[in-house]
Amino acid sequence: MTPSAPAAVLVHLSSRRARWQDDGMTFTLRVPEPRDAAEIAALHVATWRETYTHLLPAGFFDDEFVQGRRSMWTRILDNPRDEWRVWIAESEGRIIGFATSGPGLEFEGAAPPRERQLYMLYVAAADHGGGAGQALLDAVLEEGPAVLWVAKENPRAIAFYRRNGFEFDGAEQTDPMVPTIIDVRMLR
Repeated sequence: MTPSAPAAVLVHLSSRRARWQDDGMTFTLRVPEPRDAAEIAALHVATWRETYTHLLPAGFFDDEFVQGRRSMWTRILDNPRDEWRVWIAESEGRIIGFATSGPGLEFEGAAPPRERQLYMLYVAAADHGGGAGQALLDAVLEEGPAVLWVAKENPRAIAFYRRNGFEFDGAEQTDPMVPTIIDVRMLR
């Protein structure tokens, strides 16, 4: 039997903000604002470095990649859409994680296997195990059926998703922009 993650205790919740207390770590979840784009983009780059450097070619994290993340987050936050859920986790005045979900996408011409898809969930490595990842997942997916893609070489994330009821369905893909990473699909 594996030990379970520490339980986060919801202290306060509204439709746009929640505060959590978890074994000495307090963090707040909230819907990000356009002013958060640069900080989220920097965290996005940092978490990719922490997670995928060993799978990516040297020089992958160049200025173009960094600028691309800034542009992406500016577009996302400047043009919010009702069908998308975007939440961030903050602790001690800094953003420590983020998650997004939206409508499921077709794959190889087939209808989406679930209506809701997790697109991103990243927490800074220094803040792993503090409950922010679980709180973010719950905020963007709730408890319903969902689909996600995860790097096949990311055992920590796979174990986390399995604890949350996700299982592999056999589908795999590579991103043409990152062909060194094989993604596998998980369903709940």
